Amino acid sequence: MSTLTDITERKENEARINNLAFFDPLTQLPNRRLLQDRLEHAIAASTRKQTLGALLFIDLDDFKTLNDNRGHHIGDLLLVAVANRLRMAVRAQDTVARLGGDEFLVVLEDLTPNHDQAAAIAQQIAETILESLNEAYNLEGQDYFSTPSIGISLFGDRLVHIDELLKQADQAMYHAKAEGRNTCRFFDPEMQAHTAQRFALQHEIREALIQHQFQLFYQPQVDYTGAVIGAEALIRWFHPQRGMVSPLEFIPIAEESGLILQLGNWIVEEACHQLVRWSQHPVTRELVISINVSARQFQQAQFVMQLLTALQRTGANPHCLKLELTESMLVQNPQDIIAKMDELKNHGIKFSLDDFGTGYSSLAYLKRLPINELKIDKSFVNDVLVDSNDAAIARMIIRLAQSMELRVIAEGVETKAQRDWLEAQGCLHYQGYYFGKPVAAAEFGNSP
Repeated sequence: MSTLTDITERKENEARINNLAFFDPLTQLPNRRLLQDRLEHAIAASTRKQTLGALLFIDLDDFKTLNDNRGHHIGDLLLVAVANRLRMAVRAQDTVARLGGDEFLVVLEDLTPNHDQAAAIAQQIAETILESLNEAYNLEGQDYFSTPSIGISLFGDRLVHIDELLKQADQAMYHAKAEGRNTCRFFDPEMQAHTAQRFALQHEIREALIQHQFQLFYQPQVDYTGAVIGAEALIRWFHPQRGMVSPLEFIPIAEESGLILQLGNWIVEEACHQLVRWSQHPVTRELVISINVSARQFQQAQFVMQLLTALQRTGANPHCLKLELTESMLVQNPQDIIAKMDELKNHGIKFSLDDFGTGYSSLAYLKRLPINELKIDKSFVNDVLVDSNDAAIARMIIRLAQSMELRVIAEGVETKAQRDWLEAQGCLHYQGYYFGKPVAAAEFGNSP
């Protein structure tokens, strides 16, 4: 009897060890180790049968926000729910695995020998997954919505190592995120070249910070009399080999990699030093510098303290600093944003809502935001004289600002006709090439 008990216990222990070795303890999906084994078999089978398979790399969008706001326990419940939905969304012969964190993988086997047909099947399954994961999750009595980004890489038509296949699907997933999230994208060689270029640029940005290759340029902001009342600080990169690198090229990479935090801190520090220099001259001492703050930077827990420390360390006047925030920042955690804005405004810092009219959330929160200014986006100003819709939007923004006793400023003003139309509608502050291009501080008016 004892021998039978010993054998039973040994088998149970072996089963537990096997489960821990090959399955994710939270979702009970295959883990990375078992996934690699199954992926090896799938690639070998595809080569032998001359059929194609596909690897789907699935990453949940904004999963960190849920964990931070509602706790890891709720995050775990979401991961379990996602795992269950993935099982239901794929075919019986397919493998669903959890790679770690909020990353999941799906191995689709034995699709078809035809490349286009295999891609179509993989995309259809990916879209089924998207539809399933977009449905509301009920987590401890509260509804929560989550979306995935999915990268797809086909296999079976060429020799490829498992690590390379995983990297390809991962790159495709990041491409899906860059395309707006909640979508799927395929890997291709051009994507790999683009990724390599992106990583190289990240390294160059880090070097540029160390080598002091960045510089702030200033574009004047004027009132209806033409008097300069301030300037928007715009970052410029003077690369030793490539010359001037456009912010359109490096800012998205900085955002994606997290380097925007270092860049943002440098911009704050440099703008504060410029305010101090301007304060020493009668012509420029009252000028206000506006700086753009990224969502990632503003959401940092230490942002308020870091900004106030920079002001104190440099001796800059907080009343001459204006932060430009975008409408899209208001979507996530508005209470935290408003609390930070209130604290900074108590120290004299001003706020401008940038690109107003291009987002979708501002009207809901506008009356709660401690802002001083609405900024009409240049996309409306460009065609304000020829497009009735743009004219109507610009007019509405001006009326809204007036009713809330906010200043309104139009950016992208390039002609006298645009400026005159805006003034006639009640917009009395402007920024654009008609009044001046962004220039280095030494070229800005009578600045030092």
